[in-house]
Amino acid sequence: MSPRSPSPSVSRRSLFQIGLPLFFELCAGTAVGMVGVAMAARLSDAAGAGLSVGNHLFGLLFMVFRLIGAGVSVVVAQNLGARNTGEADLVAKAGLAASTWMGGAMGLLAWLQAPALLQLLNVPDDVLDLATPLLEALAPVLVLDAWNACMASVMRAHFKTRETLWVTLIMHLTHLVLVWPLMRGWGSFSGWGLPGFALALGLSRVLGGALLMWGWRKSLGLRPKGADWWRLRWAQLAPVLHIGVPGAAENLSWEIAFMVSVAAVGLMGANALATQAYVLQFNMWILISAAAVGLTIEMVVGHLVGARQFKSAYLLVRKAQQFALALSLLVSVLMAWQGRALLGLFTQDPDILATGCSLLWWSVALETGRTFNLIVIAALRATGDSKFPLWVGLGSMSTVMAGGSWFLGLHLGWGLTGVWIAYAADEWLRGLVMWHRWLSHGWLRKAKAVHQRNGLKSSLV
Repeated sequence: MSPRSPSPSVSRRSLFQIGLPLFFELCAGTAVGMVGVAMAARLSDAAGAGLSVGNHLFGLLFMVFRLIGAGVSVVVAQNLGARNTGEADLVAKAGLAASTWMGGAMGLLAWLQAPALLQLLNVPDDVLDLATPLLEALAPVLVLDAWNACMASVMRAHFKTRETLWVTLIMHLTHLVLVWPLMRGWGSFSGWGLPGFALALGLSRVLGGALLMWGWRKSLGLRPKGADWWRLRWAQLAPVLHIGVPGAAENLSWEIAFMVSVAAVGLMGANALATQAYVLQFNMWILISAAAVGLTIEMVVGHLVGARQFKSAYLLVRKAQQFALALSLLVSVLMAWQGRALLGLFTQDPDILATGCSLLWWSVALETGRTFNLIVIAALRATGDSKFPLWVGLGSMSTVMAGGSWFLGLHLGWGLTGVWIAYAADEWLRGLVMWHRWLSHGWLRKAKAVHQRNGLKSSLV
């Protein structure tokens, strides 16, 4: 297939073929993150908590990019499904320019306001002293990650998942090679601690961006000019924002609610923050399979909607949800069963081990509920029904997740167990509402409206 030719029929591709590279890609990212936390924990539990909190804030700031990122891949996929490859290319370039502005703005905020942002989370002083230089050093990485995320999402929308996998593996391997000497030192060099982690991350992102741009040129025939990196194309951004703004707002709401819960955990002390940081590393391993399926569903359903194959999309999501739920249950039970051995990779503190093992069992309920949100919300977004998850999420995440964390964790004195119960209750409440929305075909009217709004004309109608 030539770089400019229409995308191949979705019916000839399986979820497994598309999703497996995404799964390994997420595994690589999770492994690198875990190595970073483990190395920080060897410095001290406060350093482990500092890296975790700094990464959480980095993720919160990066959510602003979702204003564009949540819509670029969907709109590109919809146009490819309708064989509108020229418009898909323009949307890709529009996303690249928007990434520059949004990534740059959030990077500037992180650099200038790192201490103030961390203090909002009630971070203890010993953790604050370590997390502040980390967040400042991560600031330039925000724009690099915005560019890379945009380019990778466009590659995936073209079903170039194997190519993005190789870029991701090379990028993360570079990070691993650099992170040890930059954090811990080498020879007479004593290392830079947590800022060394950020520097290694930034250098690996520079390499990843160069490889993705090479992939754009070779595989997609996309060659952005200088103005494409900053000129905003509002005609192409309009449908992107129609999907991206509600999607970003829903993601941002989750991040804010999560940060509110982290602020509650911060009042429980550095040990509680460290425990949460370590358990969340294993939660990531539980959710990556559902996350990979969700990303795949978003791409494939986008193509199917562009081609008006609505029944195929409906059946595909049902099968994907059943598979992800069963897999998440299996992996979460295995993680909880081996909890003490796994947590022992980070710490030997008896209180942290005891609490962490309990939280891993609660994670069975948390992560099985999360599968509905990872998969069905991605499918709804691909159909154009992105406002519904936002309105449901605003109510549940603010009251059940954020409010429940404070009420159960602090007011009732249940500690981290109360926080985890609030997490699980929020995921199941939102997840079941999303599942009903899909089964009842509440998204169908939105999917049909996509063609009228975006001017898609499919040869498969």
